[in-house]
This record gives sequence, C-alpha cells and structure tokens, in this order.
Amino acid sequence: MTVAVPTGLERIARAFARARDERRLAVVVYLTVGYPDRAATAGLLRAALDGGADVLELGVPFSDPLADGATVQRASEVALANGITLADCLAEARSVVAERGVPVLLMGYANPFLRYGLARFAADAAAAGVAGVIVPDLPAEESGELDAALAPEGLVRIDLYAPTTPDDRLAALAPRSRGFIYCVSLTGVTGARAALDDDVAAFVARVRKRTSAVPIAVGFGISRPEQVAALREVADGVVVGSAAIDAVTRAGPGDRERALRAFVASLVAAGRR
Repeated sequence: MTVAVPTGLERIARAFARARDERRLAVVVYLTVGYPDRAATAGLLRAALDGGADVLELGVPFSDPLADGATVQRASEVALANGITLADCLAEARSVVAERGVPVLLMGYANPFLRYGLARFAADAAAAGVAGVIVPDLPAEESGELDAALAPEGLVRIDLYAPTTPDDRLAALAPRSRGFIYCVSLTGVTGARAALDDDVAAFVARVRKRTSAVPIAVGFGISRPEQVAALREVADGVVVGSAAIDAVTRAGPGDRERALRAFVASLVAAGRR
C-alpha cells in the first residue's frame, strides 16, 4: 500500500493547526545554513525542533541580503566563506525532513534560485521535502515564473507584507497567499529589537480583514518571550531569526545547541494562550 507524501502546503497547514489546537502561537525559526560553521547546521536545526519550533526556515547565504540587518548579514558572510551553496541548503533540508518530517522553508534572494534554474530548483526542492520558499526581493507581482515552477511540485511561495503595504495591494494579493502570510512588523531590515512597534496589531488586522484562508505570522524584530506573548491574541505565529542566531553566537562551541533549544522553548512557552 502506497502512503501519500504530504505536500509542502499540507505540512505547513498541519504545523499551524497543531499549534492552534495546543492554544499557542506557531514558532518559525530561521537559521543561516553553514553558520557558524558547516558542521554545526544539522545539530542546530534539530535543537530548534527539540525546543518546540514548528517550522524551520533555512537561510540561503547571499552576498547582498538587502532585507537583512547586521546579524543575518554577518551569518551570511561566514556561511559563504564556509563554501555554502544552494545545493548544500537542499541537502540540509533533505536530511532534517527525512528524520523529523518538519515543514522546511528556504529563505533566500532571487539570484541563487535563478542561477540554479527555477525548474531544476523546484524539482530538487520537492525531492528534498522542502515545503516552500521566502524570497524577500521578489514581489508577488513579479513572481509568476517562480510560482509556475513551484506549483507543479506542490511547493508554496510565502508572501511578505509590510506596514506600508497599501490596502488596495493587500486586497488584490492577500487572497491568493498560500501557506501563511508573513507580516513584517516594522519598516526596516531584520534584527532583534527591544520592543514591537505600536501599530503591529492594527497592521495584522488590516491583513486578516482581506483573507481568512491562511494563518498570519509576524516577523522582523521578534527577539524576546514578552514580545511573543504580546502577539498571542494578534497573530497565528511568529518568525524569529536574528535572535536565534544571536543565541547561537553568544554560546560557546560546546553549548550552542543547548542555548538555542532553551531560547526556542522560551518562545514557545510565551506563545501559549
């Protein structure tokens, strides 16, 4: 008897549904593949899952990560110096999906995907069990070629919207979003912040008004459990990247996995309603 393999969309939906059933926010954890070194990635990904992460976001290193702040930029530089390629990112995804069955997203800029070849990338990503991609420098209006390559393979492209996104654009695009909608909490680049902007709740409400079909996750600047707690009645999930990398960076080489696991667990606990 053949067992159907869940699509990327189904994996994401199940992860958010499980968090909802457990009355908590889903936690998406971003880590740059190959940081702080090539050998560390596998253990760190599993440490994040052991801490309770629902979705993994694997950062594809790129030389000009324009949406990212100093932490992710530095991690990307180190990963590139360590020789990490998109193929390496797919290999890490394949390994952790095969072992844990977790939804994995690749977060990267358009150039590495285009150089790899979109059709080839989509096929290889699907074979690796990747659920989808986040491409911050490719607006939804310009993503038709990528979407056409991803769709036959059951992969999704996650849309990002910022507080500056006008209502008419949200009305046109949000209903077509798949997987979940990534709400950028601020106007700026990624990076840990001491506090969330006051208008995050209003922004998420604007987005939710235009679609009820997919969950909404808030990212950029989420770094502390109290910030996650403040979003419990606002969003369906949170995305944490720079703060997760900071937790790894601050720890000694023998303590990185424990530190990341504890940090992620603190976020999961803070998201319980």
